[in-house]
Amino acid sequence: MDAPKYKWQTAHPVASPRSRRPPSFRYRLSRLYDMLNQRHTAAAIVAALCAASSPIVLADVNAGFNVRSAADVAVSHASHSWEWGTTAQALLELDNNDLSVFGDEPFPNGQIPHADPNIRALAYVKPHIRRDGQTLTEDKAVGDPASMGVSALLLGTSDSVYNAAADRQADYILHKAPKFSNGAISQRADVKELWADNMAMSFPFLAYYAVYKNDRNAMKEVVRQCGLYRDILKIDKFLNWRHIIGPQSQDEGLWSTGNGWAGYGMVRVLYTLQKWSGSRTLLDEQGKLKTWIKEILDGAMLSGREDLGLLRNYLNDAGWFGEVSGTALLSAVAYRMAVNDPAMFPQKYIDWADQNRRALGHQQGGDGVVVPAVNPLAWKDRNKYYGGSPEGQAFMVNLYTAYRDCVNKGICHN
Repeated sequence: MDAPKYKWQTAHPVASPRSRRPPSFRYRLSRLYDMLNQRHTAAAIVAALCAASSPIVLADVNAGFNVRSAADVAVSHASHSWEWGTTAQALLELDNNDLSVFGDEPFPNGQIPHADPNIRALAYVKPHIRRDGQTLTEDKAVGDPASMGVSALLLGTSDSVYNAAADRQADYILHKAPKFSNGAISQRADVKELWADNMAMSFPFLAYYAVYKNDRNAMKEVVRQCGLYRDILKIDKFLNWRHIIGPQSQDEGLWSTGNGWAGYGMVRVLYTLQKWSGSRTLLDEQGKLKTWIKEILDGAMLSGREDLGLLRNYLNDAGWFGEVSGTALLSAVAYRMAVNDPAMFPQKYIDWADQNRRALGHQQGGDGVVVPAVNPLAWKDRNKYYGGSPEGQAFMVNLYTAYRDCVNKGICHN
C-alpha cells in the first residue's frame, strides 16, 4: 500500500525580505570606475573596491519547499560514491555558488578558484575521497568516483594531494577504462556498457579537469564523448535517451532520472566550456550541447505527467508512477538553460519547470523528505520509495539553485 501523500505547508520557507537582485560583479566594477573618474575620496574608493572583490550573495527565493531540510536528508542518507559526489555538488551550488561553474566568474584568470576546504560541500565530501588510489574511491563503476572529481580539484587548491588523486582518476577514465565499440568511455569497469548516469559523473569532472590542465583539446574531447554517448543511447524514434546499453544491465527504457543525469551533466559541461577563457570560443561544441540538451527537455515535456503532477519513472510508459527524482533534475535543466540561452529555451520551458516545481513542493514532508521517489538502487522497482532517496534529495537542491539563479538573473519570477 502506498504511503500517504505529504502536503506540509510548514515545510515552505519564509520568503526572503530581499526582493531585489544583488548587483552584478560587472556593475560593481563599473561603479568603481565611475568613482575613480569623479575623484571620490580614498575611503569611498576603498569601500567600493572591497565590494567589487567580495563574493556575490544571491538573494534567497521561495521555491515552494524547504531546501535546507532537503539538503540535510541528502547528506544523512548518502552512502555510495555517486551520492557523495552529487550531494557535494548540490551543496556547492547552494552555499558557494561563486565556486561552481554557475557563478559569474568561476575561473579567475582562467584557473580553478581557490577554495576554503572548510566550506560545507568540501568538508562533507573530503572524508570520502581516497587520496592514494587509482580512483577517488573503490567502485565497480568507472564514472561514479569521478562525481567527486570537481571537489577533489577544489580541495587541491589548498592540498596538492587531492590534485594528484584527481590526476589518477582522470588518467583511469581516459586511458584505462574500457571503451564501447564507438569509442565511448564505459560506465562499467568489467564490461563495455554505457549508462546515461555517467553523463553526470565522468564528463563534468573531465571538463573541469581540462580547465585545471589548461587543455582546450581535452575540453573538445569531453564534448565528443557526450556525442558518442548520444549516438548509442538515443534512437531516432525518441527524443529522450535510453538508460543502459550493454551486455550486463541493459535497460532500453527512457528512465526519467537517467535523462536528468544526461541533461544536467551536459549543462555542467556547457557552463564549464563557456565560462573558461580557453574554450568559450568553441561555438560548434556549444551548439551541439545545447541541441542535445534541448532534445532531452523536449522529449520530457511531450511525455506528460501523472496525477500528482510528476514525470513518470519511465517517460514513455504510462504504466509507471510519477516520481520526484527525475522530475526535479529535469526541471533544474530547464531553468539552467533558460538562463543560458533564453532564445533557444523560451518561456514555455520555464512554465513547464514551474509546474513541476510546484508539484514537488506539495510532496515534501516535515522531515524534509520528498516523495515518492524511485528506489535509487533498483530503478525498475514498482514500489514507490518513501525512505528518502539521497540523489533525489540532492536533485531538489539542484532544482532550488537553478530556480534561484534564474530569479536572480531576472528571467524567472518569484
